[in-house]
Amino acid sequence: MSTQPDLLYSEEEEALRAAVRDLLTDHCEAAGVIARAESDAPHDLALWKALADGMGLAGLLVPEDKGGQGATHREAAVVLEELGRAVAPVPYLTSAVVATEALLACGDDDLLGRLASGRTIGVLAVALHLAPGAPFPAVRCENGALHGELTGIADAAVADVLLVPAEDGGLYAVDADAVTVTGQVSLDLTRPVATVRLDGAPGRRVGDADGAVRRALRAAAGLLASEQLGLADRTLTETVRYLKERKQFNRPVGGFQALKHRLAQLWLEVVNLRAAARAAADALARGESPADGGHGANGGDSGNGGDVDVAVAVAQAYAAPVAVHAAEEALQLHGGIGMTWEHPVHLYLKRAKADSIAYGTAGAHREALAGLVDLQAP
Repeated sequence: MSTQPDLLYSEEEEALRAAVRDLLTDHCEAAGVIARAESDAPHDLALWKALADGMGLAGLLVPEDKGGQGATHREAAVVLEELGRAVAPVPYLTSAVVATEALLACGDDDLLGRLASGRTIGVLAVALHLAPGAPFPAVRCENGALHGELTGIADAAVADVLLVPAEDGGLYAVDADAVTVTGQVSLDLTRPVATVRLDGAPGRRVGDADGAVRRALRAAAGLLASEQLGLADRTLTETVRYLKERKQFNRPVGGFQALKHRLAQLWLEVVNLRAAARAAADALARGESPADGGHGANGGDSGNGGDVDVAVAVAQAYAAPVAVHAAEEALQLHGGIGMTWEHPVHLYLKRAKADSIAYGTAGAHREALAGLVDLQAP
């Protein structure tokens, strides 16, 4: 029988948050992120090494007997909150969550252990915009060689291994050196996307693609809400701080009633987003939804907080509008500095906009939620 989700942070989760925030404060300052975004190498691989190798965060979702930390999605969600607060240009979501979840479904312990160590970066070669359960493109497989082109692959530029779905239903591990990766124009420069072309690239089948991709995208959508929460919370905090300091007519701008109302409304939205994101992370950690994503005994009950599909759909239906709203308000309440490249607010707005279509739009998740709780449109 399902129990109510625990939305509070444990002492261990708060300690993890503090450690990650300290590291990001020292090694992921806004000026450095902006400078990287202007370069040909936007990813901060030194920071990734510190997070993955130094702190062991790449293996949070991997059991200890497979070389990981044996933690849960709750701890991974805390890490993503902090990465969202810093708009950190590291492949944590794509490698430590998406690719890792796909391999957990396949049972490839060797490659899983390499990803858990952080020394290998894995990327699932499925477009960033695809929602859980959506059809995904696959490449042609001929005698173990893969042929085709896949677009919109996030963080492909820094991948050591790509997990490529093929038309024969398999998921294949392909060394990045065997494919051609071409960058695409990306709004979010801290999480660039690319086209991956395979011209006879050798691949090793690691499992079945359908179940692995669905599991990976569901976890990605659920934990992306935590990244969006961190982003929204940081932009709100920085905006409040700025409005306390900025003066007009010899009084702090934050004292004007109209701005107080806007900030109060945004605070309520962020609080609600925290509840939705925590519920999704807790549901993923408990894994009470049927493996095939069906309704199960209680799947049609919208009050069942333990149903993973429902919790993920609720979180993503709510997260994107709140994160975008928080970033837009930050830009406007800092004085409408939309064309100011030196200020980090544009990093947050671009990440929020990109995240709003990542792993399914809010509309797609609302539609999925309606089906899950049997609430069809008239």
